[in-house]
Amino acid sequence: MTVADLDLAYMPAHEMARRVAAGEISPVELVDNALARIDEVNGPLNAFCFVWRDEARAAACDAADAVVRGDKIGPLHGVPIALKDTTPTRGHVTTLGSYTHEHWVPDHDATIATSLQRAGAIVVGKTTTPEFAHALVTDSPLWGPTRNPWDLSRTPGGSSGGSGAAVAAGCVPIAEGSDMGGSVRIPASWCGVVGLKPGLGRIPMDVLPGLYDDISHHGPLARCVDDARLFLSAAQGPNEVDLMSVTTPLDLSAAIDGDVRGMRIGLSIDLGCWAVDPGIEAAVRSAADALAAAGATIVEVNPGLTPRAELLWAELWAVFMAAYYGHLADEFGTRMDPDVLQLIERGRSISAVDYKRLEIERSAVWRGISQSLAGCAAMLCPTMAQPPIAAAKVDQAPRDFARDDGRYHSPDMTAIFNLVAPCPAMSVPVGLHSSGTPVGAQIVGHRWDEPTVLKIGRALELSLPEIGRPLL
Repeated sequence: MTVADLDLAYMPAHEMARRVAAGEISPVELVDNALARIDEVNGPLNAFCFVWRDEARAAACDAADAVVRGDKIGPLHGVPIALKDTTPTRGHVTTLGSYTHEHWVPDHDATIATSLQRAGAIVVGKTTTPEFAHALVTDSPLWGPTRNPWDLSRTPGGSSGGSGAAVAAGCVPIAEGSDMGGSVRIPASWCGVVGLKPGLGRIPMDVLPGLYDDISHHGPLARCVDDARLFLSAAQGPNEVDLMSVTTPLDLSAAIDGDVRGMRIGLSIDLGCWAVDPGIEAAVRSAADALAAAGATIVEVNPGLTPRAELLWAELWAVFMAAYYGHLADEFGTRMDPDVLQLIERGRSISAVDYKRLEIERSAVWRGISQSLAGCAAMLCPTMAQPPIAAAKVDQAPRDFARDDGRYHSPDMTAIFNLVAPCPAMSVPVGLHSSGTPVGAQIVGHRWDEPTVLKIGRALELSLPEIGRPLL
């Protein structure tokens, strides 16, 4: 078996693309090295459910020939990437992590897949997800648990857990994820990579049965902030396939400078109610101190959120699952995740009137968050309140989120920002917990202001020491 070159495996995507364009490295070398790294680590990680060896190698040869000919090439030309197994790909099985779609072969590519490949990226495979991307733990009945490269006993997070693990382990520099309740930011935090949920509609989405969903986003899991910028530049709309796609694209042609001098940034450790692990709080406060040293003004803010705000998202999510996947329960229920079945049952019990009334509570969440953003360029908070939990669901301890101490004990501090979907949110690694697992800080911006979020994330990269690589 070919041994992967780890320096090449951990090279950022923007550097790969620069060297390919300059003729300093061949796309064939990049793809072969990615495939070798997948061979080395996918056994213990279970990050990939499908690897497209022959197709990826053929695409790499074509990409190399294009450079030799002097063809016009895209910003991701020759860069190996991965797609999440909820993203339809023409001619390739897309399972959604479920026996219900075990043999589904779409007859079309999702727009996100087309956009990334048009930019020159080479897809090497599909990454694992929990069934229907339903959970913060990537463990499905079809594919089993995916494991964290930093600690194989722990989950990489979900639902884009395979993508997070693949990037953290050096298989690919960028992987696509989807984020409906933190599913990009959760694995980014727990795997020690960058994960961006852009503002709603910034990246066109056409992977769901309906086009009117307002909590769902595509986003990158990447080695660094500038790679997230590169992904966003290639994938952003507008596109008529998504009538809610943002009509004015961003100019993301230049690298992010990370200059935060004069910025006012809000800091909230608990968002009003979360119980945050002391080690995570310390890492996020150190990140805030680093931004202050770089010239930003840090002010404590309190959105005043309550546990009900998170439960509000859970009710929206239950209706989502019931509406899109409930019809499959009769035929496949014995082979579906029991948690999915419970979500479907809960969703079916919520009346249309009660569902509409959730918008009133959702509006109150926005008022609290908007007040914290007022006068600030963005808000900083933990991405996850606790270190990663066990990889396999059967090994997880029972979780009691709402206790009588008045604090909310869920590890997830991300889904709340899907309720205010136009606001971009990005997780950036800011240190290591005493458990040896990464800590992420979450940067939440004003509506569709991804450039400021990227700038603050870049400032953190420049100000903090790198967390290193997992010892896999």
